Amino acid sequence: MRRFSRPSLVTLLWSLLVAVGAVIGGLLALWSFSAGYRLSVGTITVSVSPFHHGALDVYVPLVDWGVRFPGVTMPARLNVGVQAVDREAAAAIAGGGAATIETLRDEATEAITSYLKLLALIAGGAALGLGLLVAAAVRPWRDDAGPRHGRIARHRWWAIPVVTVALGWVAAVALLLAPRGDLPNPVYYAHGADIPVALEAIESVGRSSGQVSSGFEDQIQGLARLVIDPGQRPELSDRPRLTIASDMHNNVLLTPTLQRAAADGPVLFAGDLTDTGSPLEITAVRSVVKTGKPFVFVAGNHDSDTSLQALAEEGAIVLTSRGRLLPSGLYGRRVVRVGGLRVAGYGSPNLRRASSGYRDRGTEITAADQQAFATWFETIVDEVDVVMLHEPSLAEPVIERLRAERREQSVDAETPSILFVLGDTHRIAVDAADGVLAVNGGTIGAGGTGNLDEGQNASLAIVTYERGPFTPLAADLVTLNPGTGETVARRVRIDRTTPLQVRDPAVPGG
Repeated sequence: MRRFSRPSLVTLLWSLLVAVGAVIGGLLALWSFSAGYRLSVGTITVSVSPFHHGALDVYVPLVDWGVRFPGVTMPARLNVGVQAVDREAAAAIAGGGAATIETLRDEATEAITSYLKLLALIAGGAALGLGLLVAAAVRPWRDDAGPRHGRIARHRWWAIPVVTVALGWVAAVALLLAPRGDLPNPVYYAHGADIPVALEAIESVGRSSGQVSSGFEDQIQGLARLVIDPGQRPELSDRPRLTIASDMHNNVLLTPTLQRAAADGPVLFAGDLTDTGSPLEITAVRSVVKTGKPFVFVAGNHDSDTSLQALAEEGAIVLTSRGRLLPSGLYGRRVVRVGGLRVAGYGSPNLRRASSGYRDRGTEITAADQQAFATWFETIVDEVDVVMLHEPSLAEPVIERLRAERREQSVDAETPSILFVLGDTHRIAVDAADGVLAVNGGTIGAGGTGNLDEGQNASLAIVTYERGPFTPLAADLVTLNPGTGETVARRVRIDRTTPLQVRDPAVPGG
């Protein structure tokens, strides 16, 4: 029996090169292959974008609206592009026909399954083909074993990596690209600055059903409503909302974005409108007061006593621990009415002051600061629905204690919720438990004019709620990539009985 020699190092390197060629062949197939399908509601194309967080993307160029569902294991997006729409079929879906929606879901599932089967075969074939080309183009050096060893290497060792990679691509496409589960927690996105039109469309579905939902069927129904009448986008007329933002840091270029998101509703701004609070900066950012009706403000550590007075004179509702700062320099009520809610605010302990040349007083929050806030909060706890402040660490002990008390008392549905509006971290976040909701809008200024090289995304949050008693229904976390203009938004349903923590929906390129 003939015994083969072990491959040399050169042969192993050659085999690795062949394997890399096979991997590239599979990737090229993923990038290049797309297929079209006809559904009852129109035509779609299905394709794949590698090197992204795993997701199923449904995008409609007609209304520049996309919905992104997690549920794909492979680091790639499975893209479904709606190329043409049958308006009669879309109208039937928009009307809420359960059978029609179920039929569409079955058709879409069948189309995606068919596409993935084809893609698996094409990716495997492309891997095998390019691996063979590399193997044919590159021959291993001959060594002391003579020409027979080189012949064995060419005809034996190359087959192992090529076939392995090809089968790996088939398995990866079949098992890792297929969407899994019920596709909850969608993320919405657009390529323009029209921020959350998709969320409003879904909200219209929620109104008709009596609840805010993030189910797949509701996304399809909301999409159909937007498609059949893109000029008449639904308004949140019977459910009020608050737009929550902070940390502009002089980046007034994003003021229009905040104004569009607020849609003539209240804006709650949790500090750091400027960098130093100097008169020159205040002149530049005065226009931000027009973004909300009304514009409600509490100071951050980058604001100053001068900026507070200027905003009050401009018409903003400026809240402090002493009460509302009036244009006269006096103080009014500590609790004001905004959007039918009772709102109070507590400025940063590190507020800059004109008397000290707007000197930076640091960012540290001490135990004494936390105790001072807790003492102030106890005097208004029974009078407020919303508390605004800049530094989350200032309120942490109060929030923990308040939740513990509510758990102990077993609060019911008639007990009003309380919302803490926060800033400072530049990270958008929602934290809800026991009827206590903390929302951080991140940074509407994308980190500010002094941090643009960090590539941060602009962000804000929108809270939809019911009055009497105050009940938050959903929080929309909106993030905008200033470089590309792409916007994503994730709707988070607020449940009084289920703890919830959500951070940072990602924007490509951010």
